[in-house]
Amino acid sequence: MFYAFSYTPDEDFTEEAPHVIQMPLTAGIIHQVDVLFQSGCSHEIFVQIFKGNHQVWPSNRGEKLRGDATVISFREFYQLDPGDTRLTAHVWSTLGSAWKEVIIQIGVLPKAVLQPLSFDALLKAATGQ
Repeated sequence: MFYAFSYTPDEDFTEEAPHVIQMPLTAGIIHQVDVLFQSGCSHEIFVQIFKGNHQVWPSNRGEKLRGDATVISFREFYQLDPGDTRLTAHVWSTLGSAWKEVIIQIGVLPKAVLQPLSFDALLKAATGQ
């Protein structure tokens, strides 16, 4: 599954009071994350992604993703358990006008697809036990 969430910030949202995008996902492993910043974002539109009160991306707490005509794209192996699959994105801008849409894309697959054999199962298969 691949999810897309988008938002165009404006002057109403600040770092202290960002717009919060609810991102309901399915259980599985987040294997891909993309955050797309359009040309004109000028490194003045900011994104942080949280699970509950814990900042997940960027990994260093308090920092934020930003860019201009940039796609921040990375592989991940982040497990979402059934019943606990909601992430939130905090988005805000310091642009004075000409706000640009930010798109967050998240790929989720079952663990069995990404990791078909556990180490124990692989060891058993290799040794014939």
